This record gives sequence, structure tokens and C-alpha cells, in this order.
Amino acid sequence: MAFTVEEFRDLVRILEEHPEWRAELRRLVLTDEILTLPELVRDLIQAQRRTEEQVAALVEAQRHTEERVTTLEDRVASLIEAQQRTEVQLSALVEAQQRTDQQIAALTEAQLQTNYRLDTLTNDMAAVKGIVLELQYRDRAYAYFAPLIRRTRVLSGDELDALLEGAIAQGQLSEAEADELLLADLLLRGRRRADNSEVYLVVEVSWKVDPYDVERSVRRAALMSRIGIPAVPVVAGKEVIAEAANLADMLQVWQLTNGQAIPPHQPGSANDQSPNHA
Repeated sequence: MAFTVEEFRDLVRILEEHPEWRAELRRLVLTDEILTLPELVRDLIQAQRRTEEQVAALVEAQRHTEERVTTLEDRVASLIEAQQRTEVQLSALVEAQQRTDQQIAALTEAQLQTNYRLDTLTNDMAAVKGIVLELQYRDRAYAYFAPLIRRTRVLSGDELDALLEGAIAQGQLSEAEADELLLADLLLRGRRRADNSEVYLVVEVSWKVDPYDVERSVRRAALMSRIGIPAVPVVAGKEVIAEAANLADMLQVWQLTNGQAIPPHQPGSANDQSPNHA
């Protein structure tokens, strides 16, 4: 049977009068899917709200991340600038060190040259003083060597040449040995105070007498003795170092220092000036 308009109006009026019947009517009229649609919409709305909250949280986290990345980038940039400044400072330090090394090398070279010049000057001065001292002993030989000999006479170059030429001719000396005697600082001839016998003094003169002077005087005195007249080795100077003094005493060499004659048997004793030991 057809459902009239009056009947529909009566139904609407009844539903308005009894609203509790509306749910039952909807259940009968609508499908289950349509009935559950409001609940699904509410669920979707809640899910959307949660999604929006999560997105908002992600956005906030992203913002914090971006802030941290920006801070990190700033720090990295600062570190790069600091590293660049450090490298510039290190480069400057290296250059300064190189300049310092060059200056030290230059100072060292200058010091070496100064030391060399000082050593050369010292040696030159020692040589000059030795020459002056040799001239003093030569000019006043009669006074300096009086404790050893009397009638002192310095052999001239001509006398020595003639003496050595005769010794070479007689086979007493070789050419090399004669040349060795020519290098003696001072050769004297006189009478030994102990027994008035004729004797030569072979003298090596140095400002500071060392063992080499003692050895030269002994070697050259031995060569002079071959000519036929005894020869006495002598060293003379302002100072005789301890090693030279000990060697002179052992090799029977006289020492003359500051006008004092020291015989070889008692170096430095109170009887040094005794003339009986020549």
C-alpha cells in the first residue's frame, strides 16, 4: 500500500513528539555503514588531530635541528677562521725562526772568524814577543848566560856557515842536519865555568817554553856535539810550563827564566844559580 503524504506528516509529527524513536528509525532505514559513518568521522578527526600534533612536533623538532645545524655551521666557520689564523701565525713563527737561525748562523760565523783572528793575533803576538825576547838574549848574552859560561860569544851567521861547511866536508853532519842547526834560535860559544873547557850553548827561546822547545834544544845540541866541542842544551823564556820543566830536568836541559838559570838536576831549588852544573 502506498505511503501517503498525510501518513508521512503524521510520522514526522510522531517522531518529533518521540525523539527516542528516531534512533530506532535510523537503524531500520539506514545501512550499518552509514550508521557507523559519524563514529568513523570522529575517529578520522581525532586521527587528523593526532597527525597534526605529530606534524607540529616534527616541525618543532626540525626547527630545533635547523637551529643546531646553524649553530654547528657557525662553530665550524669559527673553527675554520681560527685554524686559518693559527696557520698564519705558524707561518710567521716559522719565518721568524728561520730568520733567527740565519742570525745565529751569522753570529756563529762571525764569532768563529773573531776567534780565528784572536788566535792568529795571539799567535802573532807570541811570535813577536818571542822574537823580542830572542833579541834581548842575543844582545845581552854575556849577562843572561853568565851563570853557565864566561867569555860568551854569539856565533855569527858567517861563523856558523863556515863551521857547518867544515862539518859536512868531514862527514860529521849531513846537509839536512846542518840545516837543522841553522834553525837554532841562538848559538853561543864560551868557557864552561865549572872547568874552563870550551863549550857551545844551543838555546831555544820562546815567550812560553813548551816541551817541543826542550826537545829541539836537546836534538840540536846533540848535532853540535858531533863537530868536536861539547854542547849544552838550553831553553829560555818568560815562563816554562810544568811539562817542559819536568822534561828539561829529565833530559838535562838548562832553563833560563827572567834572568834566573835553573840547572837540570834541581829545577826551582834554592841552588838553581850554581855555575857548577853547566
